[in-house]
Amino acid sequence: MKNRVAIAIVLPMLFVAGSAMPQERILDIAANKVIGKYQSASCEQLWAKRGQPKTPEQMRVLQFLRNDPTARAEFLNKVAGPIANKMFECGMLP
Repeated sequence: MKNRVAIAIVLPMLFVAGSAMPQERILDIAANKVIGKYQSASCEQLWAKRGQPKTPEQMRVLQFLRNDPTARAEFLNKVAGPIANKMFECGMLP
């Protein structure tokens, strides 16, 4: 997706709780936070954040998801529907 700002929440959970919780649980928590962030954001907020440069933390999260196809698939399967619906409502998708 073009707007990856919301996935910055994933990184602290992956590294802080990595050994304390199973990866599946960490991804569930992260996905729920990302979904909540999209659902609570206004369309104007989403448009304003679109295209902004990624923070180092966001880049680390993206790298983690690129390197772990299983985690990436699980994460995207959870967040894709709600995020796509919000983006459609905001006119960000055709």
